Amino acid sequence: MSASKNELPFSSSNYVMMLVGIAVILAGFLIMTFDGEEFGFGFLGLTLGPIITIAGFIIEFWAILRKPANS
Repeated sequence: MSASKNELPFSSSNYVMMLVGIAVILAGFLIMTFDGEEFGFGFLGLTLGPIITIAGFIIEFWAILRKPANS
């Protein structure tokens, strides 16, 4: 292990992708709140919102596991 003490564990592109993932997760939860059906049992609350939220978590995992391009 020849990593220096001042080296960050992620590159700037990893941090940008993490912020994008957080934004997508929040957008998914926001979409679920827009459902007009009672108790959120409509299309937005049961289908579209959860799919977008899961996509946000996939982006997060990809951003964390992705290696920086310069290493």
